[in-house]
Amino acid sequence: MIRQICSVLDPNNKLHVAAYACLTVTFWTMARTVEFVVSDLQSFTASRNITRSMIREDVDRSGNWVLIFTLPWTKVKPEGEDVYCSRHDGPADPIAALINHLRINNPPPDAALFSWQHHNGMRVLTRSAFTQCISDAATRAGLPKLHFHGLRIGSVLEYLLRGTPFEAVKTMGRWSSDSFTLYLRKHAVVLAPYIQNSPISSQFHKIILPPVR
Repeated sequence: MIRQICSVLDPNNKLHVAAYACLTVTFWTMARTVEFVVSDLQSFTASRNITRSMIREDVDRSGNWVLIFTLPWTKVKPEGEDVYCSRHDGPADPIAALINHLRINNPPPDAALFSWQHHNGMRVLTRSAFTQCISDAATRAGLPKLHFHGLRIGSVLEYLLRGTPFEAVKTMGRWSSDSFTLYLRKHAVVLAPYIQNSPISSQFHKIILPPVR
């Protein structure tokens, strides 16, 4: 789905470039959409919204290159927390999309990360502009109505099917053990058809099924 949406966004439209980058980064970091967009045009503040200066490169414990995004505030952790992602092959590569956005829109270091060049000047990527842009792209791609809360469960599924351990997915998604189990149980109907024939099926069912007493 993400790849199909990306394929119909206009690379010459600066809003589309910003939305493309925001979509792929949100998906691969397993973040919530609201953590990368701004509520409205007047709501931006660096104490709550990520800026361009709040990203950095690092290497994880396995020696893999990652890009870290420092979210200054989240609903769960008002003091802020980090999310991260790395390169992925294909049109939904978040790093390539982000580099392209920074090259074309070039927001200042203290501006909201996904700010874009509107004809009236630099403009933050608002939640409404982002959702409208991506929803329109989904329609053009012939996809069903997009529910943005589904991006996160889609990301979980993508990582699991790629063989990422459940524990690693839990850490990336910033869940505690109990909350991750509850999250998987809540979305089991969505996940099960894709997972049932994969190597992770037995572990998935072990996690979501309550213990026998």
